[in-house]
Amino acid sequence: MNSEQPRIANEGIAAVGGGEGEKQLPPTDRGWRAWTFCFASFWLETIVWGFGFSYGVFQEYYSTHEFQTTSNVAISAVGTVSIAMTFGSTIPLMLFFRRYPGLTKPTMWVGLLLAVAALIVSSFVNAVWQLIILQGIIYGWAGGMIYIPVVFWLPEWFVKHRGLAGGLVMGGSGIGGFVFPFILNALLSRVGFRWTLRIWALILVVVAGPSLLLVNPRVPLPKHEKGAPRPSVLPKELPFFRDWVLWMFSLANILQALSYFPVSLYLTVFTRSLSFEGSAAAVLSVFNVACVIGQVFIGWLCDRMPYAWIAVVTQLGSTLVAFLLWGYSSNLEMVFGFAVLFGGLSGSFASVWQPAATDCAGKRGELQPYIFGIFASLKGVAAVIGPVISGVMYDAGKDTGALGGSGKYGRFGFGKMEIFVGSLALAAAAASALLGVVRVKVKRPAY
Repeated sequence: MNSEQPRIANEGIAAVGGGEGEKQLPPTDRGWRAWTFCFASFWLETIVWGFGFSYGVFQEYYSTHEFQTTSNVAISAVGTVSIAMTFGSTIPLMLFFRRYPGLTKPTMWVGLLLAVAALIVSSFVNAVWQLIILQGIIYGWAGGMIYIPVVFWLPEWFVKHRGLAGGLVMGGSGIGGFVFPFILNALLSRVGFRWTLRIWALILVVVAGPSLLLVNPRVPLPKHEKGAPRPSVLPKELPFFRDWVLWMFSLANILQALSYFPVSLYLTVFTRSLSFEGSAAAVLSVFNVACVIGQVFIGWLCDRMPYAWIAVVTQLGSTLVAFLLWGYSSNLEMVFGFAVLFGGLSGSFASVWQPAATDCAGKRGELQPYIFGIFASLKGVAAVIGPVISGVMYDAGKDTGALGGSGKYGRFGFGKMEIFVGSLALAAAAASALLGVVRVKVKRPAY
């Protein structure tokens, strides 16, 4: 991967229009500017994704307070739509930034203003459908506007340590997911959801504002000259669509996401059914921090081992944990154990994206953000589909076995959901194994 560094640097000189040499650009993988970018990106990841992945606390609150007469599926749609919009905004925003690169940084600031406005207006609503539009669609899209440029610029700053840097940045969602449930649960208990959303709007400004000042591209953005043609929306060639590796990893990615999101959303509901209300936020926090540890470790591991087989191991582990530990959970200790293991295994899958995108792009490193965008968009689709399907499978209020009747497996109406989650994780493991074979056995297009 070191061979990409001169190419990236040379592209940067061309973009600047200079000719004074590569020394103008700061070094990759080292130096205060590279790690400042990583640090600030971590905080953007934390505030944008950490809040979304903490929605389980809102799910629990909404279903037992203001909107208790509304179905669980409708309430869950607020969180799933928000995450889906953030993921789904990746490709449209990337195409927009390609044609109008000079608007990338202003778009991040507009996204921050839009997110703050969505939260404040959400605090005045009286129906779940209004929350779906504001806290779901608008806030989710605004989160993409804030964060997506990080995906573009990370490959510029890190080449040799890209997997590690990607794992560190993505670990922010887990840190936020660990801390935020406690904060949100305390706020919701004391001031209700309306003032919680208003306070969170202020927190968003305090955290994201300084971070946006520090997140900048390594290669200066080109300035458009009046009268000159703008870059095309799409690159002239997208050769990775002919590569079976892209399709196999995309399949593994969407299967993994279908198994992951039902757990991240309904884990608090399961915990509340088993124990007292205060335990739900703690379990969600443990689940999210396990994701951090897993993401950093898997990112580090992907710099040293084939990413496809790492994905196989994590998904096989997720399968066993879902089928056995969650399926037979009968006390709070088992639920905590499940949160740690499933969060660390399944939640680490996003750290495989960077090496997979690098692999699919081949020598065309400039295509990596678009491949990354495909992965993100597919995960956004799964963020909606997975919880909706599993929500239909959830037999609320029925302490039955997985297939009906009494039993130790699949309690509190979660049996079918647990089987669904375990089966999709197993399918993701199989797709990852097939990916490992395809990478070696199938002739790949040269580009």
